[in-house]
Amino acid sequence: MRKTLALGIAASLMAFSAQAGDIRLDGFPDFNSHLDKIIPVYQEDHADANITYQMNNHGDHHKRLTTNLATGSGAGDIAIVDVGFIGTFINSGGFENLSGADYGADALADQFVGYAWAQGKGADGNQYGIPVDIGPGVMYYRRDALKAVGTDIDSVIKDWDSYIAYGRELKKRNIYLIADAADVAGLIIRTTVKEGEGFYFDKDGNSLITSQRFVTAFNLAKTIRDEGLDAEIGSWTNEWYDAFKSGSVATQLSGAWLLGHLQNWMAPDTAGLWGVSNLPNGIYGSWGGSFLAIPKQAKNKKEAWEFIKFMSADPRAQIAGLKNIGAFPVLTQTYTDSAFDEPIDFLAGQQGRQLFAHVAQRVPAVAPMKGDLIAEDVVLNGVLREVLNEGKPVEQALKEAERLIKRRVK
Repeated sequence: MRKTLALGIAASLMAFSAQAGDIRLDGFPDFNSHLDKIIPVYQEDHADANITYQMNNHGDHHKRLTTNLATGSGAGDIAIVDVGFIGTFINSGGFENLSGADYGADALADQFVGYAWAQGKGADGNQYGIPVDIGPGVMYYRRDALKAVGTDIDSVIKDWDSYIAYGRELKKRNIYLIADAADVAGLIIRTTVKEGEGFYFDKDGNSLITSQRFVTAFNLAKTIRDEGLDAEIGSWTNEWYDAFKSGSVATQLSGAWLLGHLQNWMAPDTAGLWGVSNLPNGIYGSWGGSFLAIPKQAKNKKEAWEFIKFMSADPRAQIAGLKNIGAFPVLTQTYTDSAFDEPIDFLAGQQGRQLFAHVAQRVPAVAPMKGDLIAEDVVLNGVLREVLNEGKPVEQALKEAERLIKRRVK
């Protein structure tokens, strides 16, 4: 942590002294670890390029960017944006239209994973964010827990009933199925989207909160919580990390990127005890991802665009991101690279990257909408917690959420 903070502070100081023509990139860790290694590669072909970065933690970065875009000042030349924020930022109008003649982004479209490219579009059909990495949705599981129950992973993920049945067997052995039942609800909400719909709204902006997708998601999460199958541990807490280290939690639904965190700092001593599989119930979905965008207030837009193309559309940068920080490539031509065939020691020699690539090419496209961030906060951080922790009836909670979202989005 001290190293990350030191890098961020040093980069910030460099950014303030940047001269005209320099490129400043604003983002969040662990991109700095990747940038430290990939910027020199870029400079081999762009000797005059001077690229600095300014890192803040994930939440603070997006809060600051919100202010920068609203006031028209303070942003760098390139902004890294998490997929959860991209729709809101694009539709607020603070980014350059990269489909315009000065950029010509549309010519790159066929090189990228389709659903990720679609997420970077605005309501007008133009491209405002270029995907730089994606998070194919997978399930990490403890091999020792499977062995204790005497089953196999294909049986566990067959459907949601078999997944919950696995949890019941684990409970007899004092092992939790999952850290937080809310993750199951979040997964279903984000992945079982009908064609033409958004995550929370239809194409006309009407709420989908009371639809069957949300009822199913909430009820499954409630079953897991009511039966005591989850540890009631929130993500990115010390308790979460300890559960991975101790093996008290048997599965974790996540993006492919979790592998880097598990093996590098969360639970490095558990190498060989983990495996990775498809998500339960035959679901293909995305769990995370990042975009690069150029704020309208940027001083060096031409230079920024050249670096964005390198980071997103150059196989060297994409494969380096995979190896440096576990950022899964969005450039489909990289999926034939030998790196995808490498056995992963942390996963007991499993060729996990082949699975990641398989999932990445099967995720359906869902266009983000302006109200998504508000809706997600109300649904996943609000009423879902009331259902799980306070026993509020599902239908009542969803109706209340819909009323609140309609007021806040207006």
